[in-house]
Amino acid sequence: MAAGLATLLLAVGLLNGLMYLQQPSMIFFPDRRLQATPAQWGFDYEDVSFRAADGVQLHGWYVPRAGARRVLLFFHGNAGNISHRGDSIAIFNRLGLDVFIFDYRGYGRSEGQPGEEGMYRDASAAWRYLTEKRGFASEDVILFGRSLGGAVAANLAAEVPAGGLILESTLSSARDFANLVFPLLSRLVLLRYNFDTLAKVRQASCPLLVLHSREDEVMPFRLGEKVYAAAGEPKRFVEISGDHNGGFLRSQPAYEAALADFVRTIEQ
Repeated sequence: MAAGLATLLLAVGLLNGLMYLQQPSMIFFPDRRLQATPAQWGFDYEDVSFRAADGVQLHGWYVPRAGARRVLLFFHGNAGNISHRGDSIAIFNRLGLDVFIFDYRGYGRSEGQPGEEGMYRDASAAWRYLTEKRGFASEDVILFGRSLGGAVAANLAAEVPAGGLILESTLSSARDFANLVFPLLSRLVLLRYNFDTLAKVRQASCPLLVLHSREDEVMPFRLGEKVYAAAGEPKRFVEISGDHNGGFLRSQPAYEAALADFVRTIEQ
């Protein structure tokens, strides 16, 4: 029996070691090549370079909207890069917002390698760019995070007095996600990342909008419900339809109307 137990413990240890090394490639899917620019989508824009606190140089686009009073700070998901977000930029442009979208370290033209703590530093650097370099008042910056970007946006919202927070198709935590999607494996393997959106929305004080689809095949609907339940008021939950990557388009025009209503609410 002792030999069997030792073998089992060794196997679990080896599994944890292997999975610990593999987790970055299982979570982050960066694309270095920019496939388009806002100019190709019909928008004026500025190429922006800025640095995180640890010296990593980051790249983004500032897309202005004539007459805008507020700016939307866009945190994209775990795959691709900023050049894959043209449809969303168009939506926020129609809502009368400037948009600042940037790539986390290891994505697009940003230096470095992806990682949770690094992404949080990148978010803080983007905030400083808008409030210090661009001169935006904190209450005029709206944070938007889709999918894994929602965890990054929520972490920033817990640290700064943003004007509003929009979380779309996001997770409540890495642990919750693993327990639902990999129920057996998650109980055997130590997780390398937290991405604890729940803890952060509890600390955030700005108005919150959560959007999620029951048809989301990547981030289970109940994770969005859990995020909403954990947050304080004022908050609103909007159920959209469609899959994880295309739900926001399939849910038009109701999707855009919900965003417009939220923006109007925080402007009052």
